[in-house]
Amino acid sequence: MEDIEDLLVGGGGGAPPGFRIPVAAAVGIKPKKSVSRDYLKDYSTSKIPGTQTIYIKTFGCSHNQSDSEYMAGQLSAFGYNLSENQDEADLWLINTCTVKSPSQSAMDTLITKCRNAKKPLVVAGCVPQGSRDLKELDGVSIVGVQQIDRVVEVVEETLKGHEVRLLTRKTLPALDLPKVRKNMFVEILPINVGCLGACTYCKTKHARGHLGSYTVDGLVGRVRSVIDDGVKEIWLSSEDTGAYGRDIGVNLPILLNSLVAELPSDGSTMLRIGMTNPPYILEHLKEIAEVLRHPCVYSFLHVPVQSGSDRVLTAMNREYTVGEFRTVVDTLMELVPGMQIATDIICGFPGETDEDFEATVNLIKDYKLPQVHISQFYPRPGTPAARMKKVPSNIVKRRSRELTTVFESFTPYVGMEGKIERIWITDIATDGSHLVGHTKGYIQVLVVGPESMLGSSATVKITSVGRWSVFGEVIQIHSQNTKPRKNSARVEKNSCSNSKETCCSEESETCACGLTSGCGQTEEATDVSVLKDDQKTGEIRSQNLIGYLLRKRKNSSHRKIENQVVKEMDGNEGTSNDWALVDKALLVGIVMSLLTIIAIFRFWL
Repeated sequence: MEDIEDLLVGGGGGAPPGFRIPVAAAVGIKPKKSVSRDYLKDYSTSKIPGTQTIYIKTFGCSHNQSDSEYMAGQLSAFGYNLSENQDEADLWLINTCTVKSPSQSAMDTLITKCRNAKKPLVVAGCVPQGSRDLKELDGVSIVGVQQIDRVVEVVEETLKGHEVRLLTRKTLPALDLPKVRKNMFVEILPINVGCLGACTYCKTKHARGHLGSYTVDGLVGRVRSVIDDGVKEIWLSSEDTGAYGRDIGVNLPILLNSLVAELPSDGSTMLRIGMTNPPYILEHLKEIAEVLRHPCVYSFLHVPVQSGSDRVLTAMNREYTVGEFRTVVDTLMELVPGMQIATDIICGFPGETDEDFEATVNLIKDYKLPQVHISQFYPRPGTPAARMKKVPSNIVKRRSRELTTVFESFTPYVGMEGKIERIWITDIATDGSHLVGHTKGYIQVLVVGPESMLGSSATVKITSVGRWSVFGEVIQIHSQNTKPRKNSARVEKNSCSNSKETCCSEESETCACGLTSGCGQTEEATDVSVLKDDQKTGEIRSQNLIGYLLRKRKNSSHRKIENQVVKEMDGNEGTSNDWALVDKALLVGIVMSLLTIIAIFRFWL
């Protein structure tokens, strides 16, 4: 099926982001049967849009995760239920990644499973955007990477039996759309889409396109909003953070300084700078180092090198040399105390010789970086590298194992035992008994404590270190999570597996891997009032009528749940002496029943 262009009402700009306009006029559709324009008349109550359950699966990088959170937020705002259970869902939404063959293979498997289950399906993300003619996508509704603000329309039409495709590029999706975060304390903030590079192995450029940056003012506004929501970590995400602003006349240091100015002075909210390729930060190294030294910015940066050989880098069209990568790392480590660098390596790129690989091994040995994401080369259809002469697969696998062995021989955290560190706690470990925090250098620290510590900052003493984890003992809690919380409709405790950095795939720009993801309750003493005030806070902040209606609908759909949470907390604390009407009625019923039994017993005697 050919891509169907958007048909906007009146030929103008259509409806505001996230708002449903008459679907037949708003979305190009391929109906599988004739449907009346006034489709609601033909629908039973059980098929009214907004009453169904949606299962969302996300593959790939943090940018994809943010897109999924935005789509989940819009669906939730319009009344749809979100579930992790595939079987109970009425529709599946799969957000895809095109970086590696395994990710796309996993997508294919899930699509097949969905078809076999006879479930309506919507596919989003980089795979359909970059490879729209894939046979696996025949008959499937599609949401393009710049059309996520119209996911509600696509879902509604798909549930009615239509095939919908929105792939035409347009303006960037608004930053203030409703959002359901996977971790309520972490905001993944896309600062730009696309990139300026043309790497010969990369398929993402085909999907995300050329660089498109959000304005500084728009990003500053979003940061203010999420801080008010109680977010404790802000991850700047993009395909290349360092290229930010070059299309709109600004640069990354300008943005970073503007965002840092918005962070609370008590250090309760931290900023993490996303993946940055070497070419675009070389001219700003000192300015970026100054930002990384700021007490509210993690001293951590993900800088992919991909190979230790200039010859291979040229074949990759990476636009830098190994010497320039070394300049980036050396400068940041010299200027930023406690600086931590993560990098990526591709083993077995076409034409890579034993000498090229040895240069890569030596580079990793020189720096002994604590995080190295090691990947085998996967030819992606339509890329120049896919047409190059490949290195035999047995050699690629051998090199990958060898480099992994070298990396795992390092002990990067030796010497930390006994040190006092400040950490920011945002997660629950997979073992269920530890909380996950990070030092300013973004070193993962596991501590034992109640879930009420989530969203807080604490001073800890490092008690032991291992190859993959550092353990600490809480000495003092500095800041509790006392801010209002929104987007708490779905609280999850699923976590990344038990943690080797090398388990992370190249597509994950945020991967510190280890015991990550998941969230829980905050300080009980503050939750009661916070939850009651949540709707008012959101309404006051609404900047337009549509935003107000979205938030009001979403908040009202969860009011009963939140009130129940409040009651449970009151009961657990044991401080309330007030008897609810139902309690009194039950007590009276019990007394009356006892009196009746006594009366009957006496009568028979």
